[in-house]
Amino acid sequence: MPALVASTLLLAAGCSSAPQNDRPAAAGEQIAADISTTAPDDAPLAVAAAPDDAPTATARPGGGSDGRAKASKLSVASYDSRTGRAVISSNAGKRNESSPSPTNSSSPSESTENPASPQPSGDVESPSGPASAAPSASDSAPAGSAPEQTTAVGDVIASAPAPGAPNGLLAKVTKVLGETDEGTEVETEPAQLNALLADETAKGRVPVDPSAFEIDKLLPDVDISWSKTGDVHVGPKGATVPLGSLRLDVSAALPTVGNGSASASASVSGFVQVAPQVDFTYGGEGAAASPLSAYLGVSGDWSSAWSLKGRAAASATAQRIPFAKLHADPVLQVGPVPVVVNLDLTCYVQITGDGKVTVDVEQSVEGDFKAGGSFGLTQGWTPVNSSTVKSTPVRTSVTTAGSVKAALGAEASVGLYGTVGVIADLAPYVRGEGQGSVTGTDGDFETKGTWALYGGIDLTGTLRLQLSVFGTPVLKRDIPLGTLHREWKLAGSPA
Repeated sequence: MPALVASTLLLAAGCSSAPQNDRPAAAGEQIAADISTTAPDDAPLAVAAAPDDAPTATARPGGGSDGRAKASKLSVASYDSRTGRAVISSNAGKRNESSPSPTNSSSPSESTENPASPQPSGDVESPSGPASAAPSASDSAPAGSAPEQTTAVGDVIASAPAPGAPNGLLAKVTKVLGETDEGTEVETEPAQLNALLADETAKGRVPVDPSAFEIDKLLPDVDISWSKTGDVHVGPKGATVPLGSLRLDVSAALPTVGNGSASASASVSGFVQVAPQVDFTYGGEGAAASPLSAYLGVSGDWSSAWSLKGRAAASATAQRIPFAKLHADPVLQVGPVPVVVNLDLTCYVQITGDGKVTVDVEQSVEGDFKAGGSFGLTQGWTPVNSSTVKSTPVRTSVTTAGSVKAALGAEASVGLYGTVGVIADLAPYVRGEGQGSVTGTDGDFETKGTWALYGGIDLTGTLRLQLSVFGTPVLKRDIPLGTLHREWKLAGSPA
């Protein structure tokens, strides 16, 4: 039985109207102008997949501008996560004077021609202020000349994945060190989303492109299949996988009970098919500079079919066998802000039992799930988890006295800009127990003793301290999501 998980993704952003210019905008500039257009006052910001060349966003809270985030011509040329130092490149052109930095050697990003930038090169004022490496936001360029884009102390920068920042970057400039050949070298510290979103509201549920996952197969017999628009499909089952879904087929041998004719080889095989998505809500900023509400979670629809055969070795504690790890960094565009969501998924087989029962079970499963954390000013962070799972036995056989429980599940983690916020573990399972023996197919059973077969699901998880990235109060400890446990009888002997 599967499990899945989901998937990612998160979002956020504040926005404002694009800078004005005396000349018509080029095609690429018009795209960025559309991105940074403010939504109606009473409407939440739209959430959509970001373009491949999503511009960096900057905000200067309390600065010379209105403090809102704007699409910027600045880009992250390099970043050192150990020191927090970054080099911020301006697409408006490089200065003549430069002093190479000894701390950063990464090459600049190729962003001198950014079609999503809302301003023509060197013609308008930067969202983050006039050209100056000094921290002042009030300096102005000489009369008759256009100010060059730069960065200053207090600027908050949100960037899609960049050199040295594979999970994206959300940071505040704390010190300007000087100019280099690549751009302005600065020191930074982690920032929070409310510095960009402020009093805006945003809400969205964004699917994760299955082709965006990096996949590490941990067992030899694992196949990956997916499909997307344009009649593009990958894997042996790709042509039959619904659009937007990811399918993992697995076949794995399990540890078996020692020698003897009563011991049959144990194995599990089947597939899980998932359409993961990330849920995000930001409810505006309250008087205490903390969001009025927030939500981060993963959800998805999934289906699966799988079989468990043989007699697995005794295990009082769960034996978990991971068979695939998946990772994706989808980028959401909210207003002018690129919000990077980090999604990890580990699929596994898990077995518990007393080593006495031999089973031959096939079943199909389908349903959906949701797991995450919800924030409100009065109640703080609270867990959210739900699932509607249905399973149907196709073939059932339980022999001898004993018990066994097998799950085909997945653990998912979702975060922002490299910080994990929610961990969710979804484990649909089948559990068999018997006294004597029973065999049967499609409801026709021969019974010697008593037996029962159950389907179920366990959904657990944790809210992490890093959820403070929203700008909410820091959690004093990780908060368990609690355990959602449901079980139903699939088949069995009369009571």
